[in-house]
Formats: sequence, C-alpha cells, structure tokens
Amino acid sequence: MPPVPRRDPQSWRSFLRAHGESILACDFFTVDTIWLRRFYMLAFISIGSRRIEYFACTSKPDTAWMLQQARNLLMELDDHDRQVRFLIHDRDGTFPRAFDALLESDGIKVVRTPVQAPNANAHMERWVGTVRRACLDRFLILGRRQLEHVLRVYVKHYNRERPHRALDLRPPDSRIRSPIAAVATPHSLQVDRRDLLGGLIHEYELAAA
Repeated sequence: MPPVPRRDPQSWRSFLRAHGESILACDFFTVDTIWLRRFYMLAFISIGSRRIEYFACTSKPDTAWMLQQARNLLMELDDHDRQVRFLIHDRDGTFPRAFDALLESDGIKVVRTPVQAPNANAHMERWVGTVRRACLDRFLILGRRQLEHVLRVYVKHYNRERPHRALDLRPPDSRIRSPIAAVATPHSLQVDRRDLLGGLIHEYELAAA
C-alpha cells in the first residue's frame, strides 16, 4: 500500500490569521519633491491591528541608518508594551543582513518574502497605496520637513480615526465603542468637524453637551 499522503502545509493566509497580533510587516516607498529630490520612507504595520507602528524618512537608506531604525522600532514597541515575534519584508537590497540580525537578537524572526511576490506582503502594499491615494498624491512636496509633517498627521489620523473594514469599521487604535452607537434613544446630536492638512482630511466627533 502506498504511504498516506502528507497534509498540505499551513497556508500563508492561515499563518497570518493565526499570528496576526504578533506580526509586523514593513516596506520602503519613495516620494519625489518638486525639486526632483527623492526621499525613502520606511514604514511598519501591525498585521493584526492594522496600526502603523513606526515610520521614518531619509534620502540615503544605508546600513547605519537602517540599524538606527531597527533600534528606534524596538524602543517604540517597548514603549507600547508590544510583543512581536515576526517581521515580514521583501528581498530588497536596502534591508541589510545586519538589520535582520539586530531584530533577531531581540527575539523577532525576520521572514523574507519570495522574489517578485508583492502579495506576500499585501498589508504593507495596500497601506502604501492608501497613503498615496488619500494623501501624498494630493500634495506638492517641497522638502523633508513638509513630508515628515504630512505623514505624521496622516499616520495619526489613520491610527486613531480612519475606519477599517477588516476591523468592523473601527480605527486601529479604537479601544471603546463609538459614543454614537451606544446611544439607546435617538435624539439630536451636534457633531464638530476638525480639518487636517488644509482641509484634505476631516475628522468628526460629538460636541460636548
């Protein structure tokens, strides 16, 4: 009799679902200023909560800069008491082996995606597309200071206010029920609007009674 067939190994999607709360993904994307100067943005996203945990900007992503970002990330995770076991990134040469080694020395296993397989890092790819369409493509970037300010404001909005379909229309940092949903009896509500980035983004909250 032939041997019993081996069961298929755990799929990539099943792995992400099972370990989402302890997985980060990261990637680079570029932004060009009106003076044709290119900046490289490095961002980290939590697979489980969809929260942007950390981002940084540079015009020269060399090994020394990458090692410093790894240290900054570890401090940021420690400040938020986040336990991370895995980090996903692609095989781009901007991720040096020393970067992976530093993270692995802190107990974070680095998972490199297959060659030319952006779907293996789909959460990060989706976020890069979102920040471009909703924010960066609508600005003429003059320099690094403006770029960092725009991204800082957008990331704060993304984490605290922007609803996410995978989170039942709650933002990544949501910890409590919406005050509107908690109202048992319908009544007139007054809502305040807050404009960000010159009115590109609007945030809404209930006015104080």
